[in-house]
Amino acid sequence: MAAVLAFAGSNSSSSINFSLVKHTVSLIQGQDIELINMASTTFPMYGEDREKQLGFPEALVKMQRKIEKADALVLSVNEHNGGPSAYFKNLLDWLSRSNKKYLQDTKVFLMSTSPGQRGAIGAQEYVKNSLPRVGGEVVATFTLPSFKTNFNESEGIVDPKLKEDHRNALNRFISEL
Repeated sequence: MAAVLAFAGSNSSSSINFSLVKHTVSLIQGQDIELINMASTTFPMYGEDREKQLGFPEALVKMQRKIEKADALVLSVNEHNGGPSAYFKNLLDWLSRSNKKYLQDTKVFLMSTSPGQRGAIGAQEYVKNSLPRVGGEVVATFTLPSFKTNFNESEGIVDPKLKEDHRNALNRFISEL
């Protein structure tokens, strides 16, 4: 049984990416899953001076421990202006400062969604290219465009083709655990 940590790169209390993560982990059986809602977790903006003067924030240390214990991540990233949100980029910056290989040997199912037709693909591509540098292995990806049209809380993904694509990507991820 693999330890799977699941969260969205968004700190919004109404995060559609967190909705996608919750739906995704509800489909995984036989694994030890920890789901984290990042809306209640804050980190100060990274700065070299802040790090030297005050060290690593307690919330970051806790998150890093969880990430380093995990065998795998289910992660969905949101997009702001074509890239990952400042919140998520800040988390990545902090994590890389205390351990350059914090995702060593960690399998990642990387997703993204947005209200628009591109499904936050720009943020997903940025993160997909970044995670291997810190030891992560992105084994599957999925993009859900037009979230409000293609998803609802009771059914999950409603478009048949997108539902099949999601299931196939999830199966690839599970097969790597």
